[in-house]
Amino acid sequence: MPGAAPCVAGARHRGLRGPWSRQEWDMSTQVSEEVREALHEGRPVVALESTIIAHGLPRPRNLAVALELEELVRAGGAVPATIAVVDGTARVGLEPAALTRIAEDPAVRKLGHRDLAPALASGVTGATTVSATAWLADAAGIRVFATGGLGGVHRGWSETQDESADLRLLAGVGITVVCAGVKSILDVPATLQRLETLGVTVVGYGTEHFPGFYLSSSGEPVDWTLRTPEEVAGVIRAQDALGGPRSALVVANPVPETEQLDPALHDRVLAQGLAAAQEKAITGQAVTPFLLEYLTVHTEGASLEANLAAVRGNVRLAARIATAYGAGRPGAEAPGTESSGTEAPGAESSGSGTAGAGGR
Repeated sequence: MPGAAPCVAGARHRGLRGPWSRQEWDMSTQVSEEVREALHEGRPVVALESTIIAHGLPRPRNLAVALELEELVRAGGAVPATIAVVDGTARVGLEPAALTRIAEDPAVRKLGHRDLAPALASGVTGATTVSATAWLADAAGIRVFATGGLGGVHRGWSETQDESADLRLLAGVGITVVCAGVKSILDVPATLQRLETLGVTVVGYGTEHFPGFYLSSSGEPVDWTLRTPEEVAGVIRAQDALGGPRSALVVANPVPETEQLDPALHDRVLAQGLAAAQEKAITGQAVTPFLLEYLTVHTEGASLEANLAAVRGNVRLAARIATAYGAGRPGAEAPGTESSGTEAPGAESSGSGTAGAGGR
């Protein structure tokens, strides 16, 4: 296929992980020429998930979101790698036609990492969630991934055992995920406890409290606070040096207070949405999309705008982290963008434009 190459630069120095051999990976996965060259040359790359494009926003706004996210990455000095499955081939980096198809085709499926093998075998087209995107990005050698919010432990877990696949997957991949915490419709304390149990490092960016996705703070503390992209890059390099068990680094970047959803409105509408879900007997994977849609409708779009504000900030920060990480490696030349080296809480604001979320 023009503009894509069936190889993974990162595999040469890190080794393929997961269920596929090198030959099988080459047959089932395509890396765009731009991403492949950036990885080969050691330039910064930021992975982006595609579920927000296909399932998280109304058309045609979703395509504008996808294009803007990629431009935000470029503006930060990095190369965007939007990830999806197209006709049974995992794609790391999408050309405009594929991006448009993911945005416009109503038959596009939602794929977690457990769905990748059947999707590839059956030749379907699907948008990747946090877990699938993180898995494919890590296997390709990409170190930084930007999304909206992670999936997590659902409310009432003791009765339903409902937990996002994001958490266990992140415990086994060496990728840095920049996010606005976990979705506030979930059980945030239980999710943080689960991440601790799984050995996933969580740091707050410019904050001492874990973000609440739509809200700047969930009220839950974080053990570590970092304030510059260079500090985050230093942690990534320390992970590299330590070796040992692989796991993700979660960088929790709060939406600025000026752009968060009104906390009182959030709490009231979420309580109503949870009651409505119970009344309608909505369970399992259907809960999250139902609640997100309920919040969007009953906050008159304010929750969606807070979501988009959070993702814009996450994408900007991810590009700066990827750039700082690349600049700090032995023999690496600093890419064309510079960081001030100092940050205040909430500095990675949204500016203008649109963007999205991920996970379960």
